[in-house]
Amino acid sequence: MNESIVQAILLAFALVVILMPTFLRILRRLGFGKRIRLDGPQSHLVKEGTPTMGGLLMLIVVGGSALILELLSGDFLDGSTFAPLATLGLVGALGAADDYLNARTGDGIRVRQKLLWQAAVAGYVAFQIQQTYAIDVLLVPFLGPVEIAPVVYVAFAAFAIIATSNGVNLTDGLDGLAGGTLIFAFVGFMIIAAVNSPSQPNLAVLCALIIGALLGFLWFNAHPAQVIMGDTGSLSLGATLAVVSLITGQILL
Repeated sequence: MNESIVQAILLAFALVVILMPTFLRILRRLGFGKRIRLDGPQSHLVKEGTPTMGGLLMLIVVGGSALILELLSGDFLDGSTFAPLATLGLVGALGAADDYLNARTGDGIRVRQKLLWQAAVAGYVAFQIQQTYAIDVLLVPFLGPVEIAPVVYVAFAAFAIIATSNGVNLTDGLDGLAGGTLIFAFVGFMIIAAVNSPSQPNLAVLCALIIGALLGFLWFNAHPAQVIMGDTGSLSLGATLAVVSLITGQILL
C-alpha cells in the first residue's frame, strides 16, 4: 500500500511537470488567457493574459492514470473510486465550459446555470454513495455516530459537495493558494483512507494521484504564476474533495 501511494504521487507529479510546458504553449496559442476585471484589485492586473484552464491537465493526468491502473489491475475502479472520478470529470466539464466562455467572451456560465449543474451532479453522486455504503449515520466529532435518515443524508451530502466546490473556487485568486490548501486536505483524507485499508485501498491511491498532480501544478502556479487553475480545476477538485470525505465518513472534519 505505502509503495503504491508513493508511486502514484511520483507518477502524477512527473507527468504534470513534463507535460505542462507544452500544455501552456497550446493554451497561449488558443488564446486561453485570464481576463481581469478592471474594478478588481490593481495587484491582479498583472495576471491579465496568464493561461487559465490549467486544471484541465491535472484532470487528464489523474483520469488517464486511473484508467491505466484499471487496465493493469482490473479492480481499481470500485465503489470508493468511481464516484470521485465521475465527480472530477462531470464538474470538470462544467469548469472547462466556464473557462472557455470566459476566455472567449469575457463572461462565463451564469451562476444559476452553474448551480443547477452542480446540484444535479452532487445529488446523483450523494445518492450513489448512500446506496453503495447504506449510510444511515453521520460521524459527528466529540459525539460519535448520529443516526440520520437516508434522504436527509443525501440532501446534506449534496449540499456539502456544492459548498466545497464553490469554496475552493473562491480560493483560486492568489498564486498557489487553492493548490496548496487542496494538497493538505487530500493528504489528510489519503491517510484516513489508507488507515481504513483494506476496505478503501484504491481511494488512498486516487488521493495520491491527485496530490502528485497538484504538486506538479504548483511548480508552475507558485508566485509569479505561469498558469491559473481556473474553474476547470478548482470546481472539480473541490467537489471531489467533498466526495472523498463522504466516502471516508469524515465530512465534518
